[in-house]
Amino acid sequence: MDRVRSATAREIERKYEADDGTSPVRLPDLGGAGPVARVVDRGTDVLDAVYYDTADRRLLAAGITLRRRTGGDAGWHLKLPVAPGVRDEVRAPLTDVIPRRLAALVRARTRGAPLAPLARVVSRRDVRHLLDARGSLLAEVSTDSVSAGRPAGEDPGAMAAWTEIEVELGPGADPGLFDVLEPRLREAGLRPSRSGSKLARALAGDQLGGDDPAEEGGEAPAAGDAARVVLAHLHEQAEAVVALDPGARLGTEDAVHQMRVATRRLRSALRTYGRLLDPRVTGPLGTELRWLAVELGADRDREVVVERLRHHLDDLPRPLVRGPVRARLRIWSNRSRAETRRRVTDALDSERHLALLGRLDALVTDPPLRQGAAEASEKALVKAVRRDHERLAARIAHALATDPGPARDAALHEARKAAKRARYAAEAAAPALGKDAKRLAKRLKAVQTVLGDHQDSVLTRNVLRQISTQAAVAGEATFTYGLLYGREEARAAEGERQLAGVWEEAAKAAP
Repeated sequence: MDRVRSATAREIERKYEADDGTSPVRLPDLGGAGPVARVVDRGTDVLDAVYYDTADRRLLAAGITLRRRTGGDAGWHLKLPVAPGVRDEVRAPLTDVIPRRLAALVRARTRGAPLAPLARVVSRRDVRHLLDARGSLLAEVSTDSVSAGRPAGEDPGAMAAWTEIEVELGPGADPGLFDVLEPRLREAGLRPSRSGSKLARALAGDQLGGDDPAEEGGEAPAAGDAARVVLAHLHEQAEAVVALDPGARLGTEDAVHQMRVATRRLRSALRTYGRLLDPRVTGPLGTELRWLAVELGADRDREVVVERLRHHLDDLPRPLVRGPVRARLRIWSNRSRAETRRRVTDALDSERHLALLGRLDALVTDPPLRQGAAEASEKALVKAVRRDHERLAARIAHALATDPGPARDAALHEARKAAKRARYAAEAAAPALGKDAKRLAKRLKAVQTVLGDHQDSVLTRNVLRQISTQAAVAGEATFTYGLLYGREEARAAEGERQLAGVWEEAAKAAP
């Protein structure tokens, strides 16, 4: 990794252009619009950016932009889509070559393909700040006069030019401000831009030539109703694994968890609907998906335990918190985080991960359908969901019949995994099976929640034992750790009592 520092910022903005796409663009007076008390002119910058991508524009196809910019906030900027109008911008200092950290963040897209200059975009930017009555920044409004061309910028015939307005919210500003400002912008002859980025607009209509952006997948093979539903689910989850890769590397909230969920959904679908897909292909792929889930799991487990213990500590009366309990938890968390984050990064940087992504591509572009999959109907989905439901029923019965203790904890953990698989099976089949599958998935989620809370309690008690041992060696009070441990045991026991009733509701929804 680079030794230079980089920073990440959440960017929430809307872009506007002339209503007819050609008229002059002028910023109307926005003073007095809603909470806007003052409009302050912040001057003019000239921003010169060179955008990088693969030859087949894989980043652009995914809504990602990577640029090297001079002027204004000079440096390298990588913009990653989060939601419509929302992106995370990762910045790095200005260097002559692409920073290795930024290249790593798009590795799941580039797969080793070189990144090269694609276009040069020069903007003359007039900036105004919208301030509230206290002088706090509500939004930055920029009027950009843009010209775009090839990186060398020598061919006048390859130029595109336009003017646009960007409204970017200030830190902590209410997104409702967009709706307050938009009527004035529309009255001035502006409309929301049809292009998500300057690069996309520069390349629109082949103004700069080049190939079309890479497209995901190809024509679907011949498949029956059941296989089409399963393949659509596999495609969605495979794309999620790739899309969440940058967030997992950055430590973005919930990214590791969601990436792990996507890998588990994929693996569950391959097993549940194995009668539609060739096991010679899906078997090895399932092994690799399990590997990735395990590598991601340690960091997720740490997050869960830390959040759980902090919540429980906040609930304790102050006299019952004896000794430096929070400091001990913070030390354990920081040490564990360094290890688990390194484990996540090592896994995502590995050639094994790249090979897995390649296999997922092959799975969705050339699915290994078994003979008969082309004729498989919705009945095949019902049978598959039923098998997983019956498997879960057996595991729950075994767990409830096991005496309390480590053996029951292990049995409940196995039941939890079966509940996830059954739930994922129902959710994957829901587009074809409709409300019955949705109802089953909802009730199975309730079972999974109870079992998941029980497993989180098991993990938390293990950590409490570790931390209390360290505290005892240091001569610190261990009363609070014992109290938290006892409360965790009580919560786990309550969950076990709730399980029978929650499961009874899920059993009624069996296909």
